[in-house]
Amino acid sequence: MKQDTKRSLKQDPLPAYPLSPTSVVKAADHWVGHFSAMACDCEILVDTDQEHLAKKMLKLAAGEAWRIERKFSRYRQGNIIDQINQSKGRAVQVDEETAQLLDFSQVCYEVSEGLFDITSGVLRRIWKFDGSDKLPTQEQIEDILPLIGWHKVSWSPSIIHVPEGMELDLGGIGKEYAVDRIAGLLQERFEIAVLVNLGGDIAVSGKRKDNLPWNIGIEQINAEQTSPKVIQVQQGAVATSGDSKRFLLKDGVRYSHILNPLTAWSVENAPHSVTVAAGSCIEAGLFSTLAMLQGARAESFLNEEELRSWCKRDRKKKPIFF
Repeated sequence: MKQDTKRSLKQDPLPAYPLSPTSVVKAADHWVGHFSAMACDCEILVDTDQEHLAKKMLKLAAGEAWRIERKFSRYRQGNIIDQINQSKGRAVQVDEETAQLLDFSQVCYEVSEGLFDITSGVLRRIWKFDGSDKLPTQEQIEDILPLIGWHKVSWSPSIIHVPEGMELDLGGIGKEYAVDRIAGLLQERFEIAVLVNLGGDIAVSGKRKDNLPWNIGIEQINAEQTSPKVIQVQQGAVATSGDSKRFLLKDGVRYSHILNPLTAWSVENAPHSVTVAAGSCIEAGLFSTLAMLQGARAESFLNEEELRSWCKRDRKKKPIFF
């Protein structure tokens, strides 16, 4: 399955969208900028003692996150994803940035043998991870499956036809893409080490002063472990997939929000979470999700891919580290 999942994705000009407040606070030896985007808390850690630089970098980071959210979120009316999903089978022409994300999504679909599928977002219609024990019926499963499958989509370099009733959802790569874009922009414009964290998806650009690494905590699944596992990163990215916060519990069986698009059912025997370190956040996110989708084979998959990863399977046991 080894393929080059790192892509150089071009982008639209950067507008500033003042969608939420931002703030910077001084930490011991760096500044921390805060904002909200993509339904999560976001932050950048800037290795400088100059507040004005931290504020400039925060403005750039937040503006790019809001741009990507506004352009690619399936919750936003009128954006390119909404136009595709409302097209009723008609052809839609897309810009270069969207085209490259669709190209990458197609690669993900192919290397995963259909397990990573941006048409599977329709499963939210029958799976409601609302804390209840309500599972979809077999009839609902059979009704939804014909609406899933990237191979049913007609995609050329700039024109896409999505069959009526089907939808695209870039949620599986959108946040990770935003992390990489923000880290890249900041690295291009400032010679300052930075850590970008969008809801736990993280990228680091450059070594800190005195060649110090950034310390990143990985949430422990075991309730008895009060402190996180800490890893050190000087360059690259870390992403986590898991069901520690979104799942259903029925008759003692735990149903993860990680869903198999080939069966429309929750993945069985999956770890509670998988964290992967890689060269880019979009790559780390892809492989952490693919590992979860392997279910019982998650650890074997991670070993085969030779990835630096952390897999947590049993709340009563310590995490397994690779």
